[in-house]
Amino acid sequence: MCKKPLFFLFGLFIASFLNASAQSNPDFINISSGVKYQYMGSYDVNRLNSILTKDADAFSEYKLDYAPARYPVKLYRVIYNSVIPEKNNKPTIASGLIAIPDNGKNNMPVVSYQHGTVFGKTDVPYYPEQSSETRLMVANFASQGYIFIAADNFGKAISTEPDAYQLKESTQQADLDMLLASKGVLKALKIQDGPLFLSGWSMGSWSTLLFLQKLESLNIPVKAAAVACNPTDIFALINRWIHNPNAIDAVWLPGIMAVQLNSYAQYYDLPGLAESGIKPEYQKASLDYYQNKITYNQFYAITPHKLADFLKPEFMEASSLGVGRYWGLLEFNNSYRWRSKTIINCYYGEVDEAIPMYIGTLPLGYQELVGGAKVNVISAGSKGDHRGTFKFAIKDQKKWFDSLLQ
Repeated sequence: MCKKPLFFLFGLFIASFLNASAQSNPDFINISSGVKYQYMGSYDVNRLNSILTKDADAFSEYKLDYAPARYPVKLYRVIYNSVIPEKNNKPTIASGLIAIPDNGKNNMPVVSYQHGTVFGKTDVPYYPEQSSETRLMVANFASQGYIFIAADNFGKAISTEPDAYQLKESTQQADLDMLLASKGVLKALKIQDGPLFLSGWSMGSWSTLLFLQKLESLNIPVKAAAVACNPTDIFALINRWIHNPNAIDAVWLPGIMAVQLNSYAQYYDLPGLAESGIKPEYQKASLDYYQNKITYNQFYAITPHKLADFLKPEFMEASSLGVGRYWGLLEFNNSYRWRSKTIINCYYGEVDEAIPMYIGTLPLGYQELVGGAKVNVISAGSKGDHRGTFKFAIKDQKKWFDSLLQ
């Protein structure tokens, strides 16, 4: 998610380096049915330290220092087969990124990262130079000895599908199949994957808890999970945005609703859903934006920046009772109502412009209620806005993950 209407362009000065590396390794290597990978280049220690300083400062004004990089990192693109549960398991092609420390070791812990909301089709792990959160995660974890893996959501990167935004089952499927594909790539590279950790920010935190639920259902062990700025209960969150707006609320909330309504219309077979919620004068821009026909900046320039001006009054009123299939689907797509057996850290910011503390920390009360695993709630402090909380969280969770390995 972005804090301002104009996006920053990070790290363009080294894009040519990665392109040159990729050109010297142009072919994907097939390793199993539907899984292939490509070495796309590496980040040396100087580049990684630049990410941890200059890129981090450009990402957010929240001030903190990261540990200097220890190892160079090799980057690999991954393409794999998957299915879309909401479309009767329709076969599809998905993608992601693996970053491996270049430290000579053949057995390392793994961090699976689930990316947040992005407003561009290529602002995802598969294209790390276009994804500042991906680069920060790679620099913070992979340069310190963790294997980093990250799936792109269906509809992003190379995917030809519509944007599968905030869909529980597709999210779980993409992340699971990326994990399995990554195991195949690591085996081909003669590297053993160690204990598995999960991490996510913003919508990626929602994805992380859903992925954790899926892994636990399959008895796949997870050492720990860390989530920051977590929209755990989408139904409650949208009601908060609509009925109790705050002065600090993000100007990009209409963009969220435009994508989400069109996504649910596509994947849950709800024709007319977006039209029922969005005012007529903004419907075409919303669909064009969802379909990547216009950029977020173009969408932002021609639409209002408050939900009360963007959504129909009758749609907002219907949210109070939550009656109807759409509101029921929001309830279904919550990410915290199961009894977990994995310890979780929940990070929140006291001035987060998108996720209130109550929403971001719901797993604590729920797991206490049902006797689940321990949940630690950690504040990024009085300066913890949406992006600042991410910066704080990934530094803190790295130390936490390290302690759990000892």
